[in-house]
Amino acid sequence: MVAAAGCAALTIAAYLLSHGLQSIASPALRALVSLAAVAITTVLALQNHTATNRLAAQARLLNLSHDMIFVRNRANVITFWNKAAEQTYGWSADEALGKIADELLQTTYPDRRDVIEAGLIDTGRWEGRVQQRTKGGAAITVDTRWALQHNHLRKPVAVLETHTDVTERMMAHGALVESERRYRRMFDASRIGVAEEDWSDLRKALTALNLDGAGLRDHLSRHPDFFWQVRPLAKITNVNPALQKMVGASSSSVFIANIDKLLDRSDRKFVGALVAFAEGEPFYEGETELIRLDGRKIPVLFTISFPAGPDGDRNVLAFVVDITERRQAQDALLAAQADLAHAARVATLGEISASIAHEVNQPLAAIVTSGEAGLRWLRREVPDLREVATTINHVVAQGRRAGEVVARIRTFLKKAPPQQDMLQIGDIIEEATSLVARELAKDDVALTVEIEAGLPPIRGDRIQLQQVLVNLLINAGQAMSGQSGSRVVTLRASIAQAENLAVTVQDSGPGIRPDDLPRLFDPFFTTKNGGMGMGLAISRTTVEAHGGQLSAESIPGSGATFRLTLPFSQQHALP
Repeated sequence: MVAAAGCAALTIAAYLLSHGLQSIASPALRALVSLAAVAITTVLALQNHTATNRLAAQARLLNLSHDMIFVRNRANVITFWNKAAEQTYGWSADEALGKIADELLQTTYPDRRDVIEAGLIDTGRWEGRVQQRTKGGAAITVDTRWALQHNHLRKPVAVLETHTDVTERMMAHGALVESERRYRRMFDASRIGVAEEDWSDLRKALTALNLDGAGLRDHLSRHPDFFWQVRPLAKITNVNPALQKMVGASSSSVFIANIDKLLDRSDRKFVGALVAFAEGEPFYEGETELIRLDGRKIPVLFTISFPAGPDGDRNVLAFVVDITERRQAQDALLAAQADLAHAARVATLGEISASIAHEVNQPLAAIVTSGEAGLRWLRREVPDLREVATTINHVVAQGRRAGEVVARIRTFLKKAPPQQDMLQIGDIIEEATSLVARELAKDDVALTVEIEAGLPPIRGDRIQLQQVLVNLLINAGQAMSGQSGSRVVTLRASIAQAENLAVTVQDSGPGIRPDDLPRLFDPFFTTKNGGMGMGLAISRTTVEAHGGQLSAESIPGSGATFRLTLPFSQQHALP
């Protein structure tokens, strides 16, 4: 504007100096033309300045972009190179300008270059994913967008390229794809049955109740129909071949279509899983049975995993392991244990045969004595029938006593399955001590029994618990057989903590060596000459099957104490 004003002033001054104000003919017209030329030039300069500023502002905006942007002409020569391109590719603008783009970046296209260029000419745009290299030689993957620029004659003059670096995204996607492939291989090849489940609808149903874990359990107990309403909401979306084979299904669709037939309606394990899911637990484990399509039941262990996160409810995984062989092995082990226990009872009876004979001989001798007395009363000149009746009652009572002794011994010896009965520990102690009384007396062992009054009953098998006490008493007596001095076995029964009964068998023998104490209950470990080493092992297994514990403690030289605890408050079920 200053230059224009100066030119106008000079034009006017030149006119006045040359012609003055007297003539306004052609010189004046030339002066006006000169002033018009100055004005037009000034307007064009201002327009060019405005356009230049606008382009500079646009260029600054392009430099602010996080995407790499450059412009190339029709000869593929770079004419503009923004800051993001400098930072990503490593070449400065001075280094990049004037270079051929494909050669500088070593661009690899998904299709032939001429085909892509032809499409750009036809549509004015092209988008795709290409591979390029930086100045340092690193390979990067970019999403590119091309826009064709035309001049006023609609002829293509330049191409604006915008690139977005997606290398990390592609690496993450590749890792995700590989992880998915790895998971799918594990899912299909695993010998453990796996089911993918969607519990999102189940979450909505539980949220509508607005209950905590304890409240939900109480709600399920008061509204059992709710259980059957929500169980189908745990939808199975896929199962692996191992689980299909486990139930005899030919495909996952066959499995899913028959899911209600495969789950036993009497099974309540789902209640625990439901509560764990509601409380936000990461998993739930249990043991149940599946029903194969052919109707056969198979025992299984299962773990239901509840992933965290917003989509966790749609990706619940259930892992199922067939434990049929393990269950069969357990049954075989229990049968073998029962055989060993029976053999131990037979061996025990062999050791206490003298006590058995003594116990049977007592009522037999009383029967003979009562019979002879009755005959004498009958042989009198005047038979005393009242005394005869009394002696006959004595004969009957002693006969029943002998029968009870024989029956108890036969029961003890009999190989029978475990029985669950409500038992008084005092009765079991009385029967066990009567069986071993003669054996202990033979070794000059004094037996002291202390039973607390009012002990509650326990649930279990009478014969098995008898066998445990008989075994502990005989062991205590034999531990003192070679020592001089007093030999005392004390048997106590009382209430222990945590609603348990405690029965202790304490002897005054030499005690148990510290090295032997940790192995005392191991099968086939014995400290007696000719011992089998199975008595204490069987005793501990029997007590644990009743829900109790059997332990031992000893101070060398002060005797040994075996402590037996049995629950009396819970209805413990024997296997």
